[in-house]
Amino acid sequence: MAARIPGRRRVAVLVSGGGTNMAALIAAGQAADAPFEVVLVISNVPDAGGLAIAEAAGVTALAIDHRPYGKNRAAHEQAVDAMLNEHRVEMIALAGYMRLLTPWLVSRWAGRMLNIHPSLLPLYPGLDTHARALAAGDTEAGCTVHIVTEGVDEGPVLGQARLAVRDDDTPATLAERVKIAEHELYPQILSTYCRNLH
Repeated sequence: MAARIPGRRRVAVLVSGGGTNMAALIAAGQAADAPFEVVLVISNVPDAGGLAIAEAAGVTALAIDHRPYGKNRAAHEQAVDAMLNEHRVEMIALAGYMRLLTPWLVSRWAGRMLNIHPSLLPLYPGLDTHARALAAGDTEAGCTVHIVTEGVDEGPVLGQARLAVRDDDTPATLAERVKIAEHELYPQILSTYCRNLH
């Protein structure tokens, strides 16, 4: 267990998959002048790759499987919230967390939960963003960090990164380039937000 650094915002990252954005946030939070530190990673998928990456970085990693809760999303979120409180978390960063959140959890963490989305919101909320951008003939794509609200990908935008769509782009190639931009944008926006949080 890595020693905790006083004076930094305690951040939890919620993931469902490989955790590449999570890894970027953990690394950024270990910088000498970082205003935040990732102290907890939670996944709703017990074998999510992000959990092993977090543990290797010295971050507490927990799986809270949503499946035993069935359709009771609120009960699953209460278990997640209990762990967030136990670890004295101050901010949540969603990073590929593939769960629709209930108003209960969103309201409990209002103004203290951020998400990154692989499109230039308000364009293409939800899934299949890159295929939708290519189908529309867009010349520009990118990613957005926003505050989480009850509407899916509807919260106030805090920052965006833009890149040109190439003539030979496929959804897969575009996704890879956007992901690189995400890894730069998310730590920057989270740092700024934590510095300004009262």
